[in-house]
Amino acid sequence: MRPGPANGLPDVAGLRVGHATRTSDGHRTGTTVVLCPEEGAVAGVDVRGAAPGTRETELLDPRNLVERVHAVVLTGGSAYGLAAACGVVDRLADAGVGYPVAGGVVPIVPAAVIFDLGRGGAFRATPGASFGAAAYDAALDGTVPGQGSVGAGTGAVAGGLAGGAGMASAVLDDGTTVAALGVVNAAGSVLDPLDGTLAGVRYGLPGEFAHLRAPDPGEVAAWAPERAPSFNTTIGVVATDRTLTKAQCGKLAGVAHDGLARAIRPAHTMTDGDTVFGLATCAAPAPGPDDFQDILAAAADAFSRAVAHAVLSATGRDGAPAYLDVFPSAHVRRDPEA
Repeated sequence: MRPGPANGLPDVAGLRVGHATRTSDGHRTGTTVVLCPEEGAVAGVDVRGAAPGTRETELLDPRNLVERVHAVVLTGGSAYGLAAACGVVDRLADAGVGYPVAGGVVPIVPAAVIFDLGRGGAFRATPGASFGAAAYDAALDGTVPGQGSVGAGTGAVAGGLAGGAGMASAVLDDGTTVAALGVVNAAGSVLDPLDGTLAGVRYGLPGEFAHLRAPDPGEVAAWAPERAPSFNTTIGVVATDRTLTKAQCGKLAGVAHDGLARAIRPAHTMTDGDTVFGLATCAAPAPGPDDFQDILAAAADAFSRAVAHAVLSATGRDGAPAYLDVFPSAHVRRDPEA
Protein backbone atom coordinates (compact mmCIF):
# COMPACT_ATOMS: atom_id res chain seq x y z
CA MET A 1 0.00 0.00 0.00
CA ARG A 2 0.90 3.63 -0.42
CA PRO A 3 -0.82 6.84 0.68
CA GLY A 4 -2.86 8.75 -1.87
CA PRO A 5 -1.61 12.09 -3.23
CA ALA A 6 -3.20 14.10 -0.41
CA ASN A 7 -2.94 11.35 2.24
CA GLY A 8 -6.48 12.26 3.16
CA LEU A 9 -10.18 11.90 2.51
CA PRO A 10 -10.11 13.88 -0.79
CA ASP A 11 -8.11 10.99 -2.28
CA VAL A 12 -11.45 9.18 -2.56
CA ALA A 13 -12.62 10.66 -5.84
CA GLY A 14 -15.78 12.72 -5.44
CA LEU A 15 -15.32 13.58 -1.76
CA ARG A 16 -14.44 17.11 -0.70
CA VAL A 17 -13.62 18.47 2.75
CA GLY A 18 -14.08 21.99 4.09
CA HIS A 19 -13.53 23.62 7.47
CA ALA A 20 -15.03 26.61 9.25
CA THR A 21 -12.94 27.78 12.23
CA ARG A 22 -13.47 30.48 14.83
CA THR A 23 -11.16 31.43 17.71
CA SER A 24 -12.43 34.90 18.59
CA ASP A 25 -15.16 36.45 20.75
CA GLY A 26 -15.25 33.55 23.18
CA HIS A 27 -15.14 30.86 20.50
CA ARG A 28 -12.67 28.02 20.13
CA THR A 29 -14.67 25.73 17.92
CA GLY A 30 -15.59 24.96 14.35
CA THR A 31 -17.26 22.72 11.81
CA THR A 32 -15.99 20.30 9.18
CA VAL A 33 -18.06 19.19 6.19
CA VAL A 34 -17.46 16.12 4.06
CA LEU A 35 -19.26 16.82 0.79
CA CYS A 36 -20.30 13.81 -1.30
CA PRO A 37 -20.83 13.61 -5.06
CA GLU A 38 -24.11 15.11 -6.25
CA GLU A 39 -25.72 11.68 -6.44
CA GLY A 40 -24.66 11.03 -2.86
CA ALA A 41 -22.64 8.25 -1.26
CA VAL A 42 -23.88 5.04 0.32
CA ALA A 43 -23.46 5.42 4.06
CA GLY A 44 -23.41 3.57 7.34
CA VAL A 45 -22.56 4.50 10.90
CA ASP A 46 -21.28 2.93 14.11
CA VAL A 47 -21.82 4.71 17.44
CA ARG A 48 -19.84 3.26 20.35
CA GLY A 49 -19.35 6.08 22.81
CA ALA A 50 -21.83 6.34 25.68
CA ALA A 51 -22.49 10.07 25.27
CA PRO A 52 -23.07 10.71 21.55
CA GLY A 53 -24.53 13.79 19.95
CA THR A 54 -25.78 12.87 16.49
CA ARG A 55 -28.27 13.58 13.73
CA GLU A 56 -29.77 11.23 11.09
CA THR A 57 -27.88 8.16 12.32
CA GLU A 58 -31.02 6.01 12.57
CA LEU A 59 -31.65 6.64 8.89
CA LEU A 60 -28.41 4.79 8.09
CA ASP A 61 -29.69 1.50 9.50
CA PRO A 62 -29.74 -0.93 6.53
CA ARG A 63 -33.42 -1.66 7.26
CA ASN A 64 -34.38 1.95 6.58
CA LEU A 65 -35.26 3.75 3.38
CA VAL A 66 -32.57 6.16 2.23
CA GLU A 67 -29.45 4.60 0.70
CA ARG A 68 -27.26 7.65 0.11
CA VAL A 69 -26.22 10.78 1.96
CA HIS A 70 -25.17 14.07 0.42
CA ALA A 71 -22.80 15.34 3.11
CA VAL A 72 -21.58 14.52 6.59
CA VAL A 73 -21.09 17.21 9.23
CA LEU A 74 -18.54 16.89 12.04
CA THR A 75 -18.70 19.79 14.45
CA GLY A 76 -17.89 21.25 17.81
CA GLY A 77 -20.50 22.70 20.10
CA SER A 78 -21.93 19.55 21.67
CA ALA A 79 -25.70 19.27 21.06
CA TYR A 80 -25.85 22.98 20.18
CA GLY A 81 -23.47 22.37 17.29
CA LEU A 82 -25.91 20.10 15.47
CA ALA A 83 -27.41 23.33 14.16
CA ALA A 84 -24.40 23.57 11.81
CA ALA A 85 -25.94 20.80 9.70
CA CYS A 86 -28.85 23.11 8.87
CA GLY A 87 -26.50 25.43 6.98
CA VAL A 88 -25.28 22.51 4.86
CA VAL A 89 -28.84 21.34 4.21
CA ASP A 90 -29.75 24.84 3.02
CA ARG A 91 -26.75 25.05 0.69
CA LEU A 92 -27.49 21.63 -0.82
CA ALA A 93 -31.18 22.42 -1.22
CA ASP A 94 -30.35 25.68 -2.99
CA ALA A 95 -28.19 23.64 -5.38
CA GLY A 96 -31.01 21.17 -5.98
CA VAL A 97 -29.12 18.30 -4.36
CA GLY A 98 -30.96 15.83 -2.15
CA TYR A 99 -33.35 12.92 -1.91
CA PRO A 100 -36.12 13.51 -4.46
CA VAL A 101 -39.62 13.95 -3.04
CA ALA A 102 -42.81 15.50 -4.38
CA GLY A 103 -42.12 19.17 -4.92
CA GLY A 104 -38.34 19.15 -4.49
CA VAL A 105 -35.44 17.47 -2.73
CA VAL A 106 -34.49 16.79 0.89
CA PRO A 107 -30.71 16.79 1.47
CA ILE A 108 -29.59 13.93 3.72
CA VAL A 109 -26.88 15.21 6.07
CA PRO A 110 -25.94 13.06 9.07
CA ALA A 111 -23.87 14.78 11.75
CA ALA A 112 -21.94 14.14 14.94
CA VAL A 113 -20.50 16.50 17.55
CA ILE A 114 -17.63 16.78 19.98
CA PHE A 115 -17.83 18.44 23.39
CA ASP A 116 -15.74 21.63 23.36
CA LEU A 117 -18.04 23.97 25.27
CA GLY A 118 -16.32 26.86 26.99
CA ARG A 119 -12.85 26.20 25.60
CA GLY A 120 -12.74 29.67 24.05
CA GLY A 121 -14.13 31.30 27.17
CA ALA A 122 -17.85 31.49 26.39
CA PHE A 123 -19.95 28.39 27.05
CA ARG A 124 -22.57 29.16 24.40
CA ALA A 125 -20.13 30.27 21.69
CA THR A 126 -21.01 27.32 19.47
CA PRO A 127 -21.33 26.57 15.75
CA GLY A 128 -24.62 27.38 14.08
CA ALA A 129 -25.96 27.19 10.54
CA SER A 130 -23.48 29.83 9.35
CA PHE A 131 -20.58 27.53 10.28
CA GLY A 132 -22.04 24.71 8.22
CA ALA A 133 -22.58 27.01 5.26
CA ALA A 134 -19.02 28.35 5.50
CA ALA A 135 -17.54 24.84 5.71
CA TYR A 136 -19.65 23.79 2.72
CA ASP A 137 -18.33 26.76 0.73
CA ALA A 138 -14.76 25.86 1.73
CA ALA A 139 -15.28 22.31 0.50
CA LEU A 140 -16.32 23.65 -2.90
CA ASP A 141 -13.45 26.10 -3.38
CA GLY A 142 -10.87 23.41 -4.10
CA THR A 143 -8.47 24.37 -1.30
CA VAL A 144 -6.55 21.48 0.24
CA PRO A 145 -8.13 21.07 3.68
CA GLY A 146 -5.89 21.73 6.65
CA GLN A 147 -5.30 19.48 9.64
CA GLY A 148 -4.87 20.02 13.35
CA SER A 149 -6.65 22.86 15.13
CA VAL A 150 -9.12 23.58 12.36
CA GLY A 151 -12.80 22.96 11.73
CA ALA A 152 -14.39 20.57 14.17
CA GLY A 153 -10.96 19.99 15.75
CA THR A 154 -10.39 23.65 16.70
CA GLY A 155 -11.15 23.23 20.40
CA ALA A 156 -10.28 19.54 20.70
CA VAL A 157 -8.20 18.05 23.51
CA ALA A 158 -6.71 14.54 23.49
CA GLY A 159 -5.62 13.13 26.83
CA GLY A 160 -4.41 16.54 28.00
CA LEU A 161 -2.68 17.38 24.71
CA ALA A 162 -4.08 19.55 21.94
CA GLY A 163 -6.32 17.44 19.74
CA GLY A 164 -7.60 18.23 16.29
CA ALA A 165 -8.69 17.00 12.88
CA GLY A 166 -6.46 14.62 10.95
CA MET A 167 -6.57 12.53 7.79
CA ALA A 168 -4.88 9.57 6.14
CA SER A 169 -5.39 7.44 3.05
CA ALA A 170 -4.17 4.25 1.43
CA VAL A 171 -4.17 3.02 -2.17
CA LEU A 172 -4.31 -0.77 -2.23
CA ASP A 173 -2.47 -2.93 -4.74
CA ASP A 174 -5.60 -3.24 -6.90
CA GLY A 175 -6.06 0.54 -7.01
CA THR A 176 -8.79 0.75 -4.36
CA THR A 177 -8.62 3.93 -2.28
CA VAL A 178 -9.50 3.92 1.43
CA ALA A 179 -9.27 7.07 3.54
CA ALA A 180 -10.17 8.42 6.95
CA LEU A 181 -10.80 11.73 8.67
CA GLY A 182 -10.82 11.81 12.47
CA VAL A 183 -11.65 14.61 14.91
CA VAL A 184 -9.75 13.67 18.05
CA ASN A 185 -11.19 15.01 21.30
CA ALA A 186 -10.53 12.04 23.54
CA ALA A 187 -10.76 11.42 27.26
CA GLY A 188 -8.18 8.67 26.78
CA SER A 189 -4.49 8.98 26.04
CA VAL A 190 -3.09 9.04 22.50
CA LEU A 191 0.33 7.92 23.77
CA ASP A 192 1.94 4.51 23.90
CA PRO A 193 2.26 3.96 27.66
CA LEU A 194 5.67 2.29 27.24
CA ASP A 195 7.62 5.07 25.54
CA GLY A 196 5.45 8.13 24.91
CA THR A 197 5.21 7.73 21.14
CA LEU A 198 1.88 8.45 19.51
CA ALA A 199 0.10 5.10 19.50
CA GLY A 200 -1.27 5.60 15.97
CA VAL A 201 2.18 6.04 14.47
CA ARG A 202 2.92 2.30 14.52
CA TYR A 203 0.34 1.83 11.75
CA GLY A 204 1.99 4.35 9.44
CA LEU A 205 2.88 3.51 5.86
CA PRO A 206 6.58 3.44 4.90
CA GLY A 207 8.16 6.84 5.51
CA GLU A 208 4.94 8.45 6.74
CA PHE A 209 6.20 9.15 10.25
CA ALA A 210 9.93 8.93 9.54
CA HIS A 211 10.42 12.34 11.19
CA LEU A 212 9.45 10.90 14.57
CA ARG A 213 11.16 8.73 17.17
CA ALA A 214 10.49 7.75 20.75
CA PRO A 215 10.92 10.80 23.01
CA ASP A 216 13.51 11.06 25.73
CA PRO A 217 12.44 9.02 28.81
CA GLY A 218 12.90 12.11 30.97
CA GLU A 219 10.31 14.00 28.95
CA VAL A 220 7.91 11.08 29.26
CA ALA A 221 8.42 10.85 33.02
CA ALA A 222 7.80 14.57 33.41
CA TRP A 223 4.49 14.54 31.52
CA ALA A 224 1.61 14.67 33.99
CA PRO A 225 -1.55 15.92 32.28
CA GLU A 226 -4.43 17.24 34.31
CA ARG A 227 -7.20 14.68 34.66
CA ALA A 228 -10.13 16.96 35.37
CA PRO A 229 -13.52 15.34 34.59
CA SER A 230 -14.77 16.33 31.15
CA PHE A 231 -16.92 15.24 28.25
CA ASN A 232 -15.06 14.44 25.07
CA THR A 233 -15.65 12.35 21.89
CA THR A 234 -13.74 11.25 18.81
CA ILE A 235 -15.75 11.35 15.59
CA GLY A 236 -14.92 10.80 11.96
CA VAL A 237 -15.50 9.42 8.50
CA VAL A 238 -13.91 6.49 6.72
CA ALA A 239 -14.53 6.08 3.00
CA THR A 240 -13.74 4.07 -0.11
CA ASP A 241 -14.33 4.41 -3.84
CA ARG A 242 -15.61 0.82 -4.13
CA THR A 243 -19.31 -0.07 -4.36
CA LEU A 244 -20.63 -1.14 -0.95
CA THR A 245 -24.05 -1.76 0.56
CA LYS A 246 -25.37 0.17 3.55
CA ALA A 247 -24.59 -2.84 5.74
CA GLN A 248 -21.02 -2.99 4.43
CA CYS A 249 -20.63 0.75 5.07
CA GLY A 250 -21.73 0.10 8.64
CA LYS A 251 -19.05 -2.58 8.93
CA LEU A 252 -16.50 -0.16 7.45
CA ALA A 253 -17.39 2.32 10.18
CA GLY A 254 -17.18 -0.44 12.78
CA VAL A 255 -13.64 -1.47 11.92
CA ALA A 256 -12.61 2.19 11.96
CA HIS A 257 -13.46 2.04 15.66
CA ASP A 258 -10.81 -0.69 15.93
CA GLY A 259 -8.32 1.82 14.55
CA LEU A 260 -9.63 4.43 16.99
CA ALA A 261 -9.12 2.07 19.93
CA ARG A 262 -5.58 1.24 18.81
CA ALA A 263 -4.67 4.93 18.78
CA ILE A 264 -6.61 6.10 21.87
CA ARG A 265 -6.67 4.37 25.24
CA PRO A 266 -9.24 3.96 26.70
CA ALA A 267 -11.83 4.53 23.99
CA HIS A 268 -15.64 4.39 23.97
CA THR A 269 -15.94 5.55 27.58
CA MET A 270 -19.02 6.84 29.41
CA THR A 271 -17.94 10.43 28.69
CA ASP A 272 -17.07 9.88 25.01
CA GLY A 273 -19.58 9.92 22.16
CA ASP A 274 -17.33 8.12 19.69
CA THR A 275 -19.08 7.96 16.31
CA VAL A 276 -17.74 7.03 12.86
CA PHE A 277 -19.54 7.23 9.51
CA GLY A 278 -18.67 4.90 6.63
CA LEU A 279 -19.02 6.13 3.04
CA ALA A 280 -18.79 4.41 -0.35
CA THR A 281 -18.80 6.59 -3.47
CA CYS A 282 -19.37 3.51 -5.67
CA ALA A 283 -17.06 4.72 -8.44
CA ALA A 284 -15.43 1.28 -8.65
CA PRO A 285 -17.03 -2.19 -8.69
CA ALA A 286 -18.17 -4.08 -5.61
CA PRO A 287 -15.39 -6.08 -3.95
CA GLY A 288 -15.39 -9.80 -3.45
CA PRO A 289 -15.08 -11.25 0.07
CA ASP A 290 -11.27 -11.23 0.13
CA ASP A 291 -11.02 -7.73 -1.31
CA PHE A 292 -13.55 -6.47 1.23
CA GLN A 293 -11.38 -7.87 4.02
CA ASP A 294 -8.44 -5.86 2.65
CA ILE A 295 -10.58 -2.70 2.57
CA LEU A 296 -11.60 -3.21 6.18
CA ALA A 297 -8.02 -3.76 7.32
CA ALA A 298 -6.86 -0.62 5.50
CA ALA A 299 -9.73 1.40 7.02
CA ALA A 300 -8.78 0.48 10.58
CA ASP A 301 -5.15 1.43 10.00
CA ALA A 302 -6.10 4.64 8.19
CA PHE A 303 -8.15 5.79 11.16
CA SER A 304 -5.25 5.12 13.54
CA ARG A 305 -2.97 7.12 11.26
CA ALA A 306 -5.52 9.95 11.04
CA VAL A 307 -5.57 10.17 14.84
CA ALA A 308 -1.78 10.53 14.88
CA HIS A 309 -1.85 13.24 12.19
CA ALA A 310 -4.56 15.13 14.09
CA VAL A 311 -2.46 15.33 17.24
CA LEU A 312 0.80 16.05 15.42
CA SER A 313 -0.78 18.93 13.50
CA ALA A 314 -2.61 20.50 16.44
CA THR A 315 -1.60 23.90 17.82
CA GLY A 316 -0.81 24.05 21.52
CA ARG A 317 -2.49 26.47 23.91
CA ASP A 318 -2.89 27.03 27.65
CA GLY A 319 -4.04 23.81 29.24
CA ALA A 320 -3.54 21.76 26.07
CA PRO A 321 0.06 21.80 24.77
CA ALA A 322 1.05 20.40 21.40
CA TYR A 323 2.62 16.94 21.35
CA LEU A 324 6.01 18.17 20.10
CA ASP A 325 6.02 20.98 22.68
CA VAL A 326 5.80 18.38 25.45
CA PHE A 327 8.12 15.88 23.74
CA PRO A 328 10.49 17.95 21.57
CA SER A 329 13.01 15.11 21.38
CA ALA A 330 10.45 13.02 19.44
CA HIS A 331 11.14 15.11 16.35
CA VAL A 332 14.08 13.92 14.28
CA ARG A 333 16.06 17.00 13.24
CA ARG A 334 17.93 16.26 10.05
CA ASP A 335 21.08 18.10 9.02
CA PRO A 336 20.00 20.22 6.01
CA GLU A 337 23.42 19.59 4.42
CA ALA A 338 23.26 15.84 4.87
